[in-house]
Amino acid sequence: MAGTKTFFIIKPGAVSHEYIGPILAKINANGFHIAALKLIQLDRYHAEHFYAVHHEKPFFESLVTFMTSGPVVVGILEKENAVADYRKLMGATDPAKAEEGTIRKLFAENIERNAVHGSDSDENAEIECNFFFSKSERYSKFED
Repeated sequence: MAGTKTFFIIKPGAVSHEYIGPILAKINANGFHIAALKLIQLDRYHAEHFYAVHHEKPFFESLVTFMTSGPVVVGILEKENAVADYRKLMGATDPAKAEEGTIRKLFAENIERNAVHGSDSDENAEIECNFFFSKSERYSKFED
C-alpha cells in the first residue's frame, strides 16, 4: 500500500523568484496537507550528504553549488498515495517535457533549475523527512 507522506524542497531559483506562495497554493489545491515546513539555507556538507546518491554523476558539483546558492523551503506533505501524487504534480524533471499545469512547467527555469524536489519512493520519503525534521517538528493528520 502506498504511504501517506512525502518530502519536498522548493529550490533556490524558485525561492529567489518568489514562487513559494504559488507553489504552496498549488500543493494545497491538489489535496495535500502540509505537515511540516521551514525555510533554511543548506550548507555544502548537508547538500553533499542529501544528494550523495548522485555523487558519481557529472552534475553533482553543479547541483550542490545550486542548492547552496540561496535559501530553500523544505517540507513534509501528507495525502493518500503522497509520493506518486506529488511526483505527478511536480512534472518531468525537464520543464520543457513537463505536462501543462505541473509545478515544473509553471515555475522551473530549466532542467538543472527545476524549481522543486520530491521523494521518489515511500522509503526515501521517510529518509528525507528524517534528514530535515525531527518527529517533534511534524504535525500529522494521520497520527493519533
